[in-house]
Amino acid sequence: MLALWARLLLAVGLSGAIGLLARWRGALSWNGTVGAVVVGTLIFAFGGWIWGLLLVAFFVSSSLLSTYRTEDKRSVAQQFAKGGARDVWQVVANGGVGAGLAVAYWLCAASWPWGAFVGTMAAVTGDTWATELGVLSRRKPRLITTGKSVEAGTSGGVSLLGSAAILAGSATIGILAALLLMAYRALGGTQLAPSNPLYLMAPAVAGGMTGAFVDSLLGATLQAAYRSAGRQVETEKQCEPDGTPNQLLRGWRWVTNDVVNLVSALVGALVGGLVLAATG
Repeated sequence: MLALWARLLLAVGLSGAIGLLARWRGALSWNGTVGAVVVGTLIFAFGGWIWGLLLVAFFVSSSLLSTYRTEDKRSVAQQFAKGGARDVWQVVANGGVGAGLAVAYWLCAASWPWGAFVGTMAAVTGDTWATELGVLSRRKPRLITTGKSVEAGTSGGVSLLGSAAILAGSATIGILAALLLMAYRALGGTQLAPSNPLYLMAPAVAGGMTGAFVDSLLGATLQAAYRSAGRQVETEKQCEPDGTPNQLLRGWRWVTNDVVNLVSALVGALVGGLVLAATG
């Protein structure tokens, strides 16, 4: 196994190349690129290449889905607090928990962080897939707390298509993690991990589904939602593009979408770690 300093150098180079490519493609802002390099370096260097590839799978799949049927999603995208290139806070909200788990894995030399890591990656992947695909549902979503029909893009709104996207994204992370671990061991790798790679499926699905459920629940209750007087729609934006402040409808101003995503990622990690501890 390579020394830590060598892994760090390789991780910086690989993360930097991916980050700059993403910046060139418009998927990241400049501060988002810096955040992605830091997060990617920690995960690749301390968690290993399997963990790093799971992070890449999340980022690439999310970026590709963001370009799918963009014209159909344009009007809904105006309701979100952020759009287009991801900034550093979005990167940290989605990958910060995974980076912390990678360091914990290196320090404690135990297999439980695997469950937590696939859980958090499944949560952020499932949630992002649901956001990108759920808004295309032909039926209006329903608020998770009341069942009331709401407009597409409303925080806390759920739909059958969005729920299917969460399951698909979570399962994809679990399957990919199992296959990569199988391949690693077939090549003679001895990294500390669950005895059976298939044990990673349950933490991924459970962590992903639970994390995404919490995301929707917080989106319908504590996350700040505003009313645009000019456009007469509910939005996550505090102000309109011209600077006109929007009226707070519900939630706390400091509970932004990034905060909700971070909590979702934490819940996914907790559930994934507990499920692996119970099953593997």
